[in-house]
Amino acid sequence: GALAVYDDNELNADLVLYNTCTIRDNAEQKVYSFLGRQAKRKHKTPNLKLVVAGCLPKAERQTVEKFAQNASLMGPNSIGKTLQVIETTLSGSKVVALEDTDVSKIGIPKVRLNPAVGIVEIANGCMSECTFCQTKLAKGDLQSYRIGDITRQVKQELDDGCREVWLSSTDNGCYGLDIGEDLSSLIDQVVQIPEDFRIRVGMMNPMFMPRIRDNLLKSFESDKVFRFLHVPVQSGSNEVLNNMKRGHTVETFKDVVRKVRAKFGTFTISTDIIVGYPTETQENFEETIGLLKETRPDIVNLSRYSQRPGTMAAEMPQIDVVEIKRRSKQVTDLINDISLENNRKWIGWKGKVLFDENLDGQVKGRNFAYKPIFVNEITEIGQMCTVRVADATNHSLIGEIVS
Repeated sequence: GALAVYDDNELNADLVLYNTCTIRDNAEQKVYSFLGRQAKRKHKTPNLKLVVAGCLPKAERQTVEKFAQNASLMGPNSIGKTLQVIETTLSGSKVVALEDTDVSKIGIPKVRLNPAVGIVEIANGCMSECTFCQTKLAKGDLQSYRIGDITRQVKQELDDGCREVWLSSTDNGCYGLDIGEDLSSLIDQVVQIPEDFRIRVGMMNPMFMPRIRDNLLKSFESDKVFRFLHVPVQSGSNEVLNNMKRGHTVETFKDVVRKVRAKFGTFTISTDIIVGYPTETQENFEETIGLLKETRPDIVNLSRYSQRPGTMAAEMPQIDVVEIKRRSKQVTDLINDISLENNRKWIGWKGKVLFDENLDGQVKGRNFAYKPIFVNEITEIGQMCTVRVADATNHSLIGEIVS
């Protein structure tokens, strides 16, 4: 066996393994900034060995090696070679292990940053071909994990004390299409576990929603499932969506929003918007503004388009950065207004809240609709309490424990 000792001061380390993400330009720049710092202070740590792991070396190996010529490299799906890469790197040799291994991430021991939340990956890769995204280049095609294996992992999370379980993957909407299953079948099995816990269903692209929508709505009837959906529409223009090769229309997204609200009344909708995609005209942008005003999602994750090397969109003529910033500011102001209006409707609500995070003396919990609620009282993480909402901001609700 191997003994791993963690020290948060990298100057004291024998080896630093840096796990990377490549979904956005700012995430990539953080990696190169880190690698640049390492190179500048090499004289301080002449014996420090470096492993760069995850999506970035798989998608942009040549650029990574420009910054860290002697670093070993691991891909996002080469986790089965982790120990071999570390041992060989420590011995002074560079290893490049970017190919996939047959080790599933299900069941692998983990260190939780949050003891109340268990994150369970249900699949790897996706079935989309979006023109702006590097994730497919790094992670490849969909590989769904078996329902029985996932359920056993959820049980393990609960046995370890978790009260909230996130079912997560690149795109939950296409889960199981490669193995004859679907997301609703998985959820229906997980909720059969007798413990008292809550499930957060992770992101799913609208592309696959028509195929699974009706059964998925039935799955959300369980009190164990947060009434929360993250469905990234990305644009309010069908023309832009077609250029993005998103595989869905604006109407697909509207239909999902309309159906969940008609069935459940109160339901939290989260979506993603990209402004400044290369083909987005001012008219296309106004369509996005119109969509947000019509559907009024509770959460909007806004991104300014940035070129990702190796993608189709990176080869197109780009929109001026100043114009992208202007559009971003307009959307930001709108979504803040919508969020505040949506959150104010919760003032006076009373119900059960599962507390799952401690942030600088304030404890944050989630109610049945996964709304973030902060209280000032000292509350144990993982505890469920009755809370009354007293106030609201555009990001969260503020409550007080009443029992």
